[in-house]
Amino acid sequence: MTKIQEPSKPWEIVHMDWVTCLQPGGERSYNACLVIVDRFSKTPIFLPCHKVDKGMYTAILIWNKCTLSPALELAYKTSIHTSTNQTPAILEKGWNLKLPQDSLMKDLVEVHPTAGSFKGIPKKARKHYIRCMGDSCAYAKDKWEKSHATPDFKVGDLVLVSTTNFNKIKGCKKLKESFSGPFVIKALHGENAVKVELSEELSNKNPTFPVSLVKPYKSSDSEKFPLRNKDPQSIPPI
Repeated sequence: MTKIQEPSKPWEIVHMDWVTCLQPGGERSYNACLVIVDRFSKTPIFLPCHKVDKGMYTAILIWNKCTLSPALELAYKTSIHTSTNQTPAILEKGWNLKLPQDSLMKDLVEVHPTAGSFKGIPKKARKHYIRCMGDSCAYAKDKWEKSHATPDFKVGDLVLVSTTNFNKIKGCKKLKESFSGPFVIKALHGENAVKVELSEELSNKNPTFPVSLVKPYKSSDSEKFPLRNKDPQSIPPI
């Protein structure tokens, strides 16, 4: 598993996706929304658009930074995110954006004695986020690699091939075996695929398979199971 690069500051790395099949609305009948999210602070930008918009128009939307949904952005930026335990505004700017109720307290001029230490709070929050995100990614990578350990295949090894994509195997589909083989590995295509020598029955299929569909073949111990590899005796007719 290749670790994804983690951001070290706001808007260094972003995610983009489209929400489509929306009910047309507004003067221009927008039916989709382009969502851009900062991976560091989880701050979003919502850009209404059309499902059929081309790349040039999408680029114009991004650079113009459309502001047709300020209320939604304000509500999201000032809400605590579950993965960071901070609001996106705190991680991005260092302070929460002003809400309407804040204007009711504009006559209060008294400054708290600890206001001088506020400058270091955003830096501490960012360092804490970077450390937590690094630990989270390392944990996920370790768990994935343990459950998806790739066998060390070599040319000449016997392997079993998954029948998931075999659609023309004789017999009932529900009763077919999960793996077929064993087959001999003829060549290796990097670390992600192997080429095997298929039997005559499967000769019309592509002999190259990803390692996720291949597993090592373990032969039976003839001493422990002496009758396993012998042909079954024919049953006389009744």
